[in-house]
Amino acid sequence: MSSTTRPPLLSNALTRLAQAVGVACSVALVGCQSTALVPEEAPTPVPKLAKRSKPKPVFLDAQAQQPARDIWERLRQGFQLQDDLDVNPRVEQQRLWFVGNPAFLTSAADRGSLYMHYIVERLEERNMPLELALLPAIESAYNPMALSRAQAVGLWQFIPSTGRYFNLRQTNLYDGRRDVTASTTAALDYLSKLHDMFGGDWLLALAAYNAGEGTVSRAIERNERLGLPIDYWNLSLPQETMDYVPKLLALSEVVSSPRAYGIDLEPIANQPYFKVVEVDQRLDLSRLAAMANIDEDELYQLNPAFKQRETLDRPQHLLVPTAKAQLVTAGLSDPQQLIALRPSRPAVERVATVTPASPSTYKVRRGDNLASIAKANKVSVRDLQRWNKLTGKHLQVGQALVMNDTSPSSRKVAANKQRATQYRVREGDSLYQVAKRFNVQAQHLKRWNPQVAKALKPGQMLTVYLDR
Repeated sequence: MSSTTRPPLLSNALTRLAQAVGVACSVALVGCQSTALVPEEAPTPVPKLAKRSKPKPVFLDAQAQQPARDIWERLRQGFQLQDDLDVNPRVEQQRLWFVGNPAFLTSAADRGSLYMHYIVERLEERNMPLELALLPAIESAYNPMALSRAQAVGLWQFIPSTGRYFNLRQTNLYDGRRDVTASTTAALDYLSKLHDMFGGDWLLALAAYNAGEGTVSRAIERNERLGLPIDYWNLSLPQETMDYVPKLLALSEVVSSPRAYGIDLEPIANQPYFKVVEVDQRLDLSRLAAMANIDEDELYQLNPAFKQRETLDRPQHLLVPTAKAQLVTAGLSDPQQLIALRPSRPAVERVATVTPASPSTYKVRRGDNLASIAKANKVSVRDLQRWNKLTGKHLQVGQALVMNDTSPSSRKVAANKQRATQYRVREGDSLYQVAKRFNVQAQHLKRWNPQVAKALKPGQMLTVYLDR
């Protein structure tokens, strides 16, 4: 009997054991499933966190509301042309040049420190990209005395006709293209006009500022006929213009991250460097500088439009360092002081003209060329070509060349018609830069300062003769 009942008991026991094991396994599997779901569900809030931490623009806007520590930081906060800029070989090429020539940026920034705050404020008033505050670095290296081959003058490099179009008066005593405030207003007016003309495209506006709106318009029309893109990067323009916009974009990239490119930008205070002082009388800038204990060259760099270093007619104000504005205002309110500040000689204002010196002639001999003739007579090849209306360098034996008289007696007479001024060499200055600053020829600067080597040293004093 026992042999017959045992198998069922064993079978039932085995069945119950199997069920128990099954239940235990199910519980274990459920536990395994619940723990396996944790890493799959945990990432769910991560995208939400990323979205909450992503508001970078909001952070930047909040930061922009705080006063910038210096003018460089203020510039970066107002850059607008970098947003859609991808890696571009033309920009890269120009950036490599700036990185390889840090002295250029250092000297330009030193000169620009007088004007940058003013330019930035005017741009912000018009909601224009603050990259445009770097445009004078490209145009003139922030040198208000800069003069180009095309006779463009000033921080913003206006040619005579464009200057007159934007009401920049030009006479023998005053040149509005050099005027810091007037030329800045004119430049921003011109850029705004071009921006509207080219459908709100700043790159096309900048190209037109360099090459002229007609040149850019014709390039756009050419591409339209050919079914090609009409953005700046696809236009066929003069080489200078092809490089012009990339230079500004490259410079703004360097300013955005100077340390990344090994550039050390000296801080420029985020506050006005100068104040406007009203002047209704003719004054001698040299005497005013002495009265207010202002460096004469600094005062002239703020007021370079007065070609004879005297105020006359317009504008009826002066730019003076902020720290000296109160002292200057007090001095100008003193009648006795005003008398002492007046120039001693009369002035006659007339539209600027160039009066050539009495010419002499040179007969071309066999073996002569323009370079050898220019060197022998201590003049430049360019002057020889201009005086004789030569388009090339070809000469004929027996040809008579007109040239200025360079005899010692004539130089002495010319010197008597000029007045000497002293200039203290600054860090980064060269003979070429100083010559451009005073609108004189570098070879004349060398002749006036024979003791000075080609490489200038900060602190050296140079003698410069300016026309009376």
